[in-house]
Amino acid sequence: MDERKSISVVVPVFNEEESLWELIRRCLAVCRGLGKPFELVLVNDGSSDGSAEIITHAAAKNPGDLVGVLLNRNYGQHAAIMAGFEASRGDMVVTLDADLQNPPEELPKLVEKLEAGADVVGSIRVPRQDNAFRRVSSWIINRVTARATGVSMRDYGCMLRGYSRQIVAAMLQCHERSTFIPVLANSFAHTTAEVEVEHARRAAGGSKYGLWKLINLQFDLLTSMTTFPLRLLSVLGACMSLLGVGFGLMILIMRLVYGSEWAAQGVFTLFAILFMFVGAQFVAMGLLGEYIGRIYYDVRARPRYFVHEVVGSSRLAAESKAGRLKGEGRKV
Repeated sequence: MDERKSISVVVPVFNEEESLWELIRRCLAVCRGLGKPFELVLVNDGSSDGSAEIITHAAAKNPGDLVGVLLNRNYGQHAAIMAGFEASRGDMVVTLDADLQNPPEELPKLVEKLEAGADVVGSIRVPRQDNAFRRVSSWIINRVTARATGVSMRDYGCMLRGYSRQIVAAMLQCHERSTFIPVLANSFAHTTAEVEVEHARRAAGGSKYGLWKLINLQFDLLTSMTTFPLRLLSVLGACMSLLGVGFGLMILIMRLVYGSEWAAQGVFTLFAILFMFVGAQFVAMGLLGEYIGRIYYDVRARPRYFVHEVVGSSRLAAESKAGRLKGEGRKV
């Protein structure tokens, strides 16, 4: 491994006080074992338990190695990761969930791929320790995402991922509110790679993604990466129009052949067809509303998150500042 390259490990934290000390201990041990400059960036995403206090205490105990970014409220996992990206200074950035389902000990695999020249490194959870519903929904999402982005990856849902500094810098220039980071990163990447990683059962607490949050996440994923659904609506609308014309011609012919009584007897069939078309219109309007709503949020250009406090310090940040000041001195 190239010792000159530094690494930042970004971890979004939301109500993980039961496993947070263990996470910090294991992450620091792995990073120190890499033998390269590093920083651990913990982003508290508005936790309501003692996570913020643990991060503050850990930052004081590990000066130079750990930085805590405390957001003023909960903004969501992807916004918290973007806050961590902004605070990070490493040449390579690895993201990790705080629930320890993806062991920190797998970090060197991603670092090795990044040092080999990959812009983005994804991970494949093997074996997957989730219920059948989560596995099936993940499989569907992975297939749809790969087809929409043109970048085939087997596990877009795993947050244990690695990014080069150039990719992180490109993502920080994007200001849309609805962000799905793996897709956004792949849109800039020249070279991608994947590695298999272990997947453990959750050590403590429960999943923060209930059914409704998963549905919202899928809408964010769909509307942030493609306009294909809008094109599909146009095609479906044209097909329904042709179908309606066909039904109209059939009813006209049948009325001429069998008389007006036949038309009266088919009134409920017409109502059923009408309800089908009206339902399809409501679905189309709802999908259009999703896109328009996201345009509304983006046009307002409000900050994606608000940082309440930054605790601790990073040697990488100090070195970056010193190098910048030295460069400015040479210019003068």
